[in-house]
Amino acid sequence: MEGLLDFVLRDILTRIGGVDRCVSEFIRVSDTLLPEQVFKRVVPELLNGGCTLSGVPVRPQLLGSDPVCLAENAARLATLGPPGIDLNFGCPAKTVNRHGGGAALLDEPELLWAIVAAVRRAVPAAMPVSAKMRLGVHDDSRALECALALQAGGASELVVHARTKADAYRPPAYWERIADIRAELRIPVVANGEIWNVQDALRCRAVSGCDSLMLGRGMVTDPGLALAVQAAMAGPVQHPAINWVALLPFIAEFWHLVCTRLERRQQAGRLKQWLNFLRRRHPEAEIAYGALRTLSEPADIDQWLALQQCQARASLTDFAQPWLLSQDAKGCHQSITINTFRSSYV
Repeated sequence: MEGLLDFVLRDILTRIGGVDRCVSEFIRVSDTLLPEQVFKRVVPELLNGGCTLSGVPVRPQLLGSDPVCLAENAARLATLGPPGIDLNFGCPAKTVNRHGGGAALLDEPELLWAIVAAVRRAVPAAMPVSAKMRLGVHDDSRALECALALQAGGASELVVHARTKADAYRPPAYWERIADIRAELRIPVVANGEIWNVQDALRCRAVSGCDSLMLGRGMVTDPGLALAVQAAMAGPVQHPAINWVALLPFIAEFWHLVCTRLERRQQAGRLKQWLNFLRRRHPEAEIAYGALRTLSEPADIDQWLALQQCQARASLTDFAQPWLLSQDAKGCHQSITINTFRSSYV
């Protein structure tokens, strides 16, 4: 999720918990061997043992169409010690597809095989090489052929976004087609697409037959989704939803990280971007988005956030406070294995 689910938001979402693994935004590989600094800029978690500050592994993702060039870049990336390398065959963006990347390659299963095989040979045998694909370009007639090619090339795991390139992000997601693919593969298959709440997650698991789910926009919209899904999978005791009061400190920390890690011209826009997603789940985010929409000066946003936190602390409900206290006592919650497992990842 280029331009959205970057290292800053990964840091915050993994602090909230329920996420077992993350996949980075794609790193575009064309005809050059990228310097190490490029990998570190997109995935600064490489400087922290390949994990977010809360200890969640981050698998860098490469996107391209040249097997040799991808293999050379994967080999260099592998020297930085990532917990694995992911390959993108799912991006539907026109600018990416025009240059032979992402989902555009799903009409060429032989090339998918060649890319995965070249990357697999280029990195240490113990390092996982995973892949993400959609169901196809214009239709899903070659979905199984593509999945088998990725497995034959050496992919250790496959994430399937249950839509075609032509479908883009329009609902529905065809989870039943993931089940067809999963039935024919030996490697683990992860289901992805149109998971916005716990009910979606449970239905996706039931229809696809997958134990593992990848959360994208749903996790950005509802940062407590992975925890709630994890609790629902574990048994009848439900984890309380993370309400707006509980979320405010994380929004404030997100803003702090944005101000310290991103250029000034990007800062206000990044906060508004996340609030734009959050307002799908939280009515309070709609109010916040409206209040901040015309603000661009960091000092003004600082003042607004400080006021919101002050008001929230003064009105903490009995519902929200135990969640905050439990997180303070335990640290960031983690248990299973977005972008996740036996639960969810981002």
